[in-house]
Amino acid sequence: MLAAVVFVVLLAQVLLYPGIADLVAALGASTDLDASMWFLVAEFSAFVVCASLWGAASDRAGRRVPFIALGATGGAAGYLGLAALPAVVDLAFAHVLLIRVLQGAMTIAAFSLSMTMLMDLPGGHGKNMGAAGIAIGGGTATGAPLGGQLATLDPLAPLWVAGVLLLAVVPLVGLLGDRAPGEGRGSLREILGGLTETPALGLPFAFGFIDRMTAGFFALVGTFYFQETFGIGPAETGIVLGMFFVPFALLQYPMGVLSDRIGRTLPIVVGSACFGGAIVLVGLAPTLSLAQAGMVLVGVLGALVSPATMALVTDLANESERGASMAGFNIAGSMGFLAGFLVGGTVADAYGYLAAFLVVGGLEVLIAAVCLPLFLRIEIPVEGTFRPE
Repeated sequence: MLAAVVFVVLLAQVLLYPGIADLVAALGASTDLDASMWFLVAEFSAFVVCASLWGAASDRAGRRVPFIALGATGGAAGYLGLAALPAVVDLAFAHVLLIRVLQGAMTIAAFSLSMTMLMDLPGGHGKNMGAAGIAIGGGTATGAPLGGQLATLDPLAPLWVAGVLLLAVVPLVGLLGDRAPGEGRGSLREILGGLTETPALGLPFAFGFIDRMTAGFFALVGTFYFQETFGIGPAETGIVLGMFFVPFALLQYPMGVLSDRIGRTLPIVVGSACFGGAIVLVGLAPTLSLAQAGMVLVGVLGALVSPATMALVTDLANESERGASMAGFNIAGSMGFLAGFLVGGTVADAYGYLAAFLVVGGLEVLIAAVCLPLFLRIEIPVEGTFRPE
């Protein structure tokens, strides 16, 4: 059930990506790339600001479920409001961005706290985060091609479907039982401040940032790159993006179990270095078919890195600060998405698409090289990982 909530949140989010240029035009924007960038930035800015607040609030309350239900309901209202309001009022694009911020502030509660509840479950951390990862990958894998098809029917159709999906998941949330540690863990400030006592969390946060930057890059710059370079439309773009997201989804769970067996260092560090190289290969591909093959490779390597990185958060986090710890990871990831939009969009606009691919792929390789010595020095707890008899 938790994986289903994560799946729906990501599905709703990614539905908008393949037809983003037509969507922002329907909402009153006067440009394509810039307006699309700010439309995506508005949501992820709210993620950055609000994730830690939701996480710390749930740690303090000793409850996750009410916050998840509230977040899903508020996120649905935001999507449906964006879809409905242009027909009844003349919205400036600045007002659209404000609604987008409010929608993001609510949606992050459902996403981040569902992942935190997976942290609360017993069993292998890699396995549990593999369940989160396959939900994330499944939502994005389904959302990309489905969003492309919906966008060809009506630019606003992805918003309607996203809102309905989030509303549909609210009754499911009510069936969940809370497993959060007991109440009385101090103030929000104390909970957030407690993260500084575990500086090793900076490692998964850093890799979460750079990996999500790649996702943000493909969501915005990749969409325009495939359409302009290979002359394809939103539906075909959704299929190309899906060639990354499908293997990324299907391999999350087995890769998470693998990281329980062999440890986190190899999947994260070696996987990230190879991941960066594969991104560059996509930008160098001279034909659409080779670019599609590169996207499949990027998806496989992304599946190797993602669940191990999330599991490392669970390995290192204090039990009473899991909500804040996962919120910190999601903040880093949301900032990565923002960087993917801003850095990728800025570099592509100034120097071309190949330069953007080189910068993003090169950063993946660089962080792996910089962080390898740190991984070798920290001691990763073994509690919660699967050890065969």
